[in-house]
Amino acid sequence: MTEARPCCPAPRAKDWASDWRILGTIWGIPAAAMLAGGLLEPLPRAAVWTIALIWMGVACLANARRCRRTHCRFTGLFYLVMALLVVMLAVGLLPLGRYGWHVLGAATVLGTGLVWCGTERIWGAFSR
Repeated sequence: MTEARPCCPAPRAKDWASDWRILGTIWGIPAAAMLAGGLLEPLPRAAVWTIALIWMGVACLANARRCRRTHCRFTGLFYLVMALLVVMLAVGLLPLGRYGWHVLGAATVLGTGLVWCGTERIWGAFSR
């Protein structure tokens, strides 16, 4: 009698966010670049933040596709929207006033935490 095998490896085995080394490389380096970019003038800061947010957004969406990690489906889109908001702030289409960069930075950090925890609390770490 043959033993039934799943058609694919367990989701956690394919999840980049479950391995702290990969997590640190794929998301930690761009996050550190954003933190350091906060010290730059607005135009270079916008470039660094936009690249980092797009990098993290695409990585999240790729990870969601690889292993169906719930929060990655949402954080990927969230990071891409934040990248758009950064560009809009940099070119003057998003009037957030004197503290606009602080607002976007805080929104990115808080939004990431809320999206990550909220979606996994509602639908679990891996969705079908």
